[in-house]
Amino acid sequence: MATTLYRKVWDLHAVRKIPTGQTQLFIGLHLIHEVTSPQAFEMIRQRGGRVPFPGRTVATVDHIVPTDGTARPFRDAMAEEMLAALERNCRDFAIPFFPLGDEGQGIVHVIGPELGLTQPGMTIACGDSHTSTHGAFGALAFGIGTSQVRDVLASQTLAMEPLRVRRIEIDGALGPGVYAKDVILEVLGRLGVKAGAGFAYEYGGAAVDRMSMEERMTLCNMSIEGGARAGYVNPDATTFDFLEGRRFAPKGDAFERATRWWASFASDPGAPYDDVVRFDGDSIEPKVTWGINPGQVAGVSDRVPRPDDVPPEGRAAVAEALEYMGLAGGQPVRGIPIDVAFIGSCTNGRLSDLREAGRVVKGRRVAKGVKALVVPGSNAVRAAAEKEGLHEIFLAAGFEWRGAGCSMCLAMNPDRLEGRQVCASSSNRNFKGRQGSPTGRTLLMSPAMVAAAAIAGEVTDVRSLLPETRP
Repeated sequence: MATTLYRKVWDLHAVRKIPTGQTQLFIGLHLIHEVTSPQAFEMIRQRGGRVPFPGRTVATVDHIVPTDGTARPFRDAMAEEMLAALERNCRDFAIPFFPLGDEGQGIVHVIGPELGLTQPGMTIACGDSHTSTHGAFGALAFGIGTSQVRDVLASQTLAMEPLRVRRIEIDGALGPGVYAKDVILEVLGRLGVKAGAGFAYEYGGAAVDRMSMEERMTLCNMSIEGGARAGYVNPDATTFDFLEGRRFAPKGDAFERATRWWASFASDPGAPYDDVVRFDGDSIEPKVTWGINPGQVAGVSDRVPRPDDVPPEGRAAVAEALEYMGLAGGQPVRGIPIDVAFIGSCTNGRLSDLREAGRVVKGRRVAKGVKALVVPGSNAVRAAAEKEGLHEIFLAAGFEWRGAGCSMCLAMNPDRLEGRQVCASSSNRNFKGRQGSPTGRTLLMSPAMVAAAAIAGEVTDVRSLLPETRP
């Protein structure tokens, strides 16, 4: 009987039904960091417990890391305390750890794939909502809370309810200057930020088939912004090529056997879905959020909506967003001024993201008065970018070139907005206060669009700056 990848992986990892009606699901890989793990370890200690499968948990530090220098102790006493706790817990429970300065250190959702830890057919959990990123490899990857981090550490299982599956097909081909970030913002804009509740999103279609693994990771990363519990792409030759030679991927004959196994997880032709939604990739243009959730988005050639432009039930939300953002309904998206440009995050801090932004920046200068940051997603990304000379391009243009970490995506390290600053950001959330200032404002867009905004000092269409799309 034809079935989906979701059902195949779920059934393979289901241990038993428990009295609550939930399924006890085995977790193949558990990723942890310094923010959501200390309390979980403390709960285990209080119960006299242990971590029976330490080799299935991998730790790194990312959220609280200063990106302008990592001298210890950190200036932020709480950040130092969290890192010290992670170091102690990994030592006491024999958990593999990629510390500051290690070539494997970086944002947890960047290092998992680049080290080959993330593999098709896996169940993956992490105390971070954007764990859905790993679904790009044909895995079921779930963001979990601290009590669930404790559960996985103590039992290597989670109690979960099965999800419905929505197939999201992106047909056609993306035009120059249009990226996976624009695709997922298009999906969020059309479906909304609550439509995914109770669903896993399966992404497919001709445009997704042509995407690189890094683009697929961006797509799956923001599934959570649409309310979905997970997002995934079926594994294929692109997946296998990416994994071959990675540090923790199988080697030699074992890799050949693994690819045959991994390929078997792909959804079968004719598999049943609970819902199917189709998008025309040819018609997607560069996207920019104008509001206070990622579904409040428009094309760069569009105008900011007026409350009267939407159905009555959505007008209050539009009015609230316009007031907070200081925008007028009907004004063009192109031309909104910015103060800060941030390229980085688990959504768009990978090497291909930096390359695309570098193409825009090369030979140009950051606009006067704009603070511009480039923050690689990992030490490995940083090293690879420097080997290609990307850092020199950014520095020559007036960007700051930083160390690896979550940086300005969220307000848990020194990289923060101030006052009413407007930030063009390649990150994943534009909530009120998300980037550190209770009144700061965030415009989400692709890294190339961020680079274009940094050069212009305002939102601009990146296609006007790319050689292949310039009029």
